[in-house]
Amino acid sequence: MSAYCITRFNCLSTTALLLVLAYASFARAADVKDALEAGWGGERRCEKLDEDEYIRVLRCTFPPNVGHERHSHPASFLYVLNGGQVRMTDATGTREAEAKSDQYRTTEPIEWHEGLNVGDTTLRVLIVEKKYQTDK
Repeated sequence: MSAYCITRFNCLSTTALLLVLAYASFARAADVKDALEAGWGGERRCEKLDEDEYIRVLRCTFPPNVGHERHSHPASFLYVLNGGQVRMTDATGTREAEAKSDQYRTTEPIEWHEGLNVGDTTLRVLIVEKKYQTDK
């Protein structure tokens, strides 16, 4: 028996709990939309500009007080077309930041995050999502 299994009942309870947690984690991951499917107030915020077997290119537009519901990303390149002030929430918490025009970054896959434009300008970003894996 493992260190967590004192009695047979305790061991069965531990196994049942682990199965429930694993299922809940899988169900939560399955509920997270990708960036194109996710929207705000029933409207999609991103449009697909191009897609092939290697990449998908999205342009996302967020007027003031409009966000992007919880969604995920594969490894990506993000370019800020029009900057603004954004509030982001992910597994590490909530923070605000300024996204500056012409700023760019690459990201590893993102399990989930959600954002809200808290500024007074329309925020627009270009996202190039990788559909392949690279060796590091």
